Amino acid sequence: MGYQVLARKWRPHRFDEMVGQGHVLRALANGLASGRLHHAYLFTGTRGVGKTTVARILAKCLNCESKGVTDVPCGECAACAEIDAGRFVDLIEVDAASRTKVEDTRDLLDNVQYAPTRGRYKIYLIDEVHMLSTHSFNALLKTLEEPPEHVKFLLATTDPQRLPVTVLSRCLQFNLKPLLPDMIAGQLETIARHEGIEVEKPAIERLARAADGSMRDALSLADQALAFGSGRLVDADVQDMLGSIDHDFLLELLERLADGDGPGLLDTVARMAETSPDFAQALAELLALLHQLSLAQTVPAVFDAETTDGQRLAALAQRLDAAWVQLLYQIVLHGRRDLPLAPDPRAGFEMVLLRMLAFEPDPGEGDTRGPTAAAPTAPAAPAPGSAPESAPAPAAEPAAEPATERQTPTGNDDWHRLAAALSLSGMAQALADHCDWVARDGDRVTLQIDEGHRHLVNDNVTARLAEALSQHFNEALRVDVRVGPVNAETPAAAAERVASDRRDRARESIETDPNIAALKATFDAEVISESIRPRDQE
Repeated sequence: MGYQVLARKWRPHRFDEMVGQGHVLRALANGLASGRLHHAYLFTGTRGVGKTTVARILAKCLNCESKGVTDVPCGECAACAEIDAGRFVDLIEVDAASRTKVEDTRDLLDNVQYAPTRGRYKIYLIDEVHMLSTHSFNALLKTLEEPPEHVKFLLATTDPQRLPVTVLSRCLQFNLKPLLPDMIAGQLETIARHEGIEVEKPAIERLARAADGSMRDALSLADQALAFGSGRLVDADVQDMLGSIDHDFLLELLERLADGDGPGLLDTVARMAETSPDFAQALAELLALLHQLSLAQTVPAVFDAETTDGQRLAALAQRLDAAWVQLLYQIVLHGRRDLPLAPDPRAGFEMVLLRMLAFEPDPGEGDTRGPTAAAPTAPAAPAPGSAPESAPAPAAEPAAEPATERQTPTGNDDWHRLAAALSLSGMAQALADHCDWVARDGDRVTLQIDEGHRHLVNDNVTARLAEALSQHFNEALRVDVRVGPVNAETPAAAAERVASDRRDRARESIETDPNIAALKATFDAEVISESIRPRDQE
C-alpha cells in the first residue's frame, strides 16, 4: 500500500481518540449509553474540526455488530470495518455541494422507506448540507421530521445560518469548536512520536498556530513540512515554508523600543523587509509576544520562561513598564485594523512602530513615569494650579520634597501640590489628577472622583496610587476612591483652567496687536482664533 496522508491515517475511529470537543462527545456518549437516540443530528463548526469524523463514529456506534448500540464500538466487526473503509452499504454519504438539485434529493429519499440491507440503521450523512437549494430542503423537511424508525440523519455544515429554521428545529444540534493550539501541538507530538519523525518543538508550535483551530489543516501542513524538510520537522524549514516572521526580528523590535532606539528600530524593519514578510502577520505575531510579555509581568506563574523566546521576554518584562505594555498592545491592535489603509504594508508597519516609540517613557525618569504622551488629561507640569494668577507656580514643586513639607493635605491647593509631587505615571497619574481629597483617617486616605472618570478606578491603579502615597509619607497607607460629585477643583481641572486662560490671553494679545490690525486692514485678512496657541514658556 502506498503512502497515506496523515489526515487519513490518523483519523479517529472512536470517541476517546478525538482531540477536544468534549462537550459534544459527552452528550453523544450519554445518549447512546442510555438509549436516548434522536432521529436527526446536526454537526456545525469550521473546517477540519471533526464534524464528519464524529458522524462516522456515531454511525459505527449505531451499527456495531459485536456490542449493539454503544458509545464504544468494537472497531473489528464487519460493520465497523466497512464504515472505516467507506463501503458500508447502509451508510449513505452525500456531498450536498455537488447534489443541490431537488431531483437529487428526491432520488435520495425514494429509498428511505426500505429497511437497511446489512446494518441496524440506515444512515444518511449529508455533508455541507447548507448547499442544498430551497426546494431540496422542502423535499427533505417532511422526511426529516418523521423518518422511519430504521433511519438516522447526520447532517454537517460550516454555515448553519444558511439552514432554514424549520430544518434546525428538527435536529439535535452540536457545535464543534476550533481547537486550541496546545491541543493541536499535543496531537502532532503524539503522531510524530509514533511515526518516528524527528521534530523540533518550536516547529510543532508554529504548525499548530498556523492551523487556526483545524486539526485537518495541521496534519496537512505537517505533511507539507515533512516533504519540505526531507522527513523532518525543523523550525527553520517550517518557518520558510509558512513564510512566517522570525521571532528574533520581533523580539529585536521590542528590545529597540525598550532602548528608545529609533534608527535601530527602522534598521530592523529594513532587514525584515529583505525576507519579503507578510507585515499583517508580523503584527499578529507581535501581538502574541506582547501578550506573553504581559503574562510575564502580571501572572508569572503561567509564563514559560524556559524557551529562548521566554528568556528574552522575561528580560524585557523587567525593563518595560506594565502600563506601557498594555498601551503597546492596543496600538498594535489598532494598527492591524488600519494596515489595509496604509500606502503600503511596510509603511503601515513602520508607522505602528513609530507610534509605539512616540509613547515611550521618558528615559530620564526610567520606567516610573510611563508613556509621556499617554495622559493628555493629566498634565503633571501645570498641576499645581492653586495659584492661577502666578506664572512661576511650577517652581513651588520642589518644596514638596523635604520631609518637613510632607503633611496631610488640609485644602484643595495642598492636594494639587501633593498630586504633582508623587512619583506616578500613566493611569495612576490620571487617577490622582482627576480626584479630590476627601479625608485621611489613620492609614486610610479617601479620595473622590466624578462619574465621567470612573473608568480610571481599578484595583491595580489604586494600588499604584497607594504605593506612591506611602512612599511620600514614609508609612503604609491605603486608598479608597469613591465615585460621586466632586465639589472642589481637581488638579486636572485646574491645569485645564490655566491652559484655557493662557489660550485666552494669547488670543487677546493677537487680536489687539497693531501689526495684526494693519495686516487685516491692508490685505482684508482674517484671524482664525481656534488656531492661536500660547508659546511654550519653557
